Amino acid sequence: MFMGEYHHNIDTKGRIIVPSKFRDGLGTTFILTRGLDKCLFGYPLDEWKTLEEKLKSLPLTKKDARSFTRFFFSGAIECEVDKQGRINISAPLLQYAGLEKECVVIGVSNRVEIWSKSGWEEVFSDSEESFADIAENLIGFDI
Repeated sequence: MFMGEYHHNIDTKGRIIVPSKFRDGLGTTFILTRGLDKCLFGYPLDEWKTLEEKLKSLPLTKKDARSFTRFFFSGAIECEVDKQGRINISAPLLQYAGLEKECVVIGVSNRVEIWSKSGWEEVFSDSEESFADIAENLIGFDI
């Protein structure tokens, strides 16, 4: 399980350090793709296979299913963690998520998300204001 928030910088070659707490769970090779809300999603290979099976079961006749699977799979890349604990993020993914220098890497249960610092601050601020209401509506009980 992935959890926590870590602040890192992307270097001029598009590399970012994978937080050491996430490396064992992600493995030396994992999948990085476009996520929702203008961030990147990183999945260990076993989680990716599970997700891939779910997405393959979506009906090809549904336009939304075709659009989502195109969006999700076309951006996917296989990342290898180097000896310094870094990965190289492709230019299209950097552009999609608006990643330039300061980034936030967060753990979200079965995946890792990579955000631009400003994008994460905006999403966090919006969610923080309504966290209790969101929890009540989704979960139906207090945390």
